[in-house]
Amino acid sequence: MQNTECISYPSLDSIDSTENTSEQQSQVYLPEFLRSLKISDLPPGKLKLKIGIPIILLRNLNPSEGLCNGTRLIIRDLQHKVIDAEIITGSHIGKCVFIPQIILSPSESSLPFTLKRFQFPVRVAFSMTINRAQGQTLNKMGLYLPQPVFAHGQLYVALSRVISYQCIKILICENCQNNYQTKNIVYHEIFQNNII
Repeated sequence: MQNTECISYPSLDSIDSTENTSEQQSQVYLPEFLRSLKISDLPPGKLKLKIGIPIILLRNLNPSEGLCNGTRLIIRDLQHKVIDAEIITGSHIGKCVFIPQIILSPSESSLPFTLKRFQFPVRVAFSMTINRAQGQTLNKMGLYLPQPVFAHGQLYVALSRVISYQCIKILICENCQNNYQTKNIVYHEIFQNNII
């Protein structure tokens, strides 16, 4: 039987020295501070993983083999420098792959420097946003909308991820401020014939 303990992988973070960053400025930011930064398109500075949990890939590693940004996987085994995982979505479903640690930088950042993070390019993915779920097909889905959707077609995208409406569970909380309903934002102008 495999070890199912939670394993913590701290990142190795630094400031990109190819930019106009002085040596003194680089030393101002301690590794602990850099590791504590939470940036949306980067994995956590302290990634906690466990065999059997779902993860989502954050970068295109090898698209022809199914390793694309947004691919969901289940962890089969954890090693010091590699994750052994099985793809659970897309045309490569069931394929076993290895995910290495790589150097990542944020696509956009409000930081006064460019962060370089050496880490596995994954996040734990027990849940995901509607935008991240777009293009995926799920066997079952739970939908939590504590506030109405905010963009055209977003509710349709959320509800059309599963193969049957019987496979959807929608959470309605009694204390929600939107009185147990959400809006389906539709721009009616797109249905007019005079739009080019």
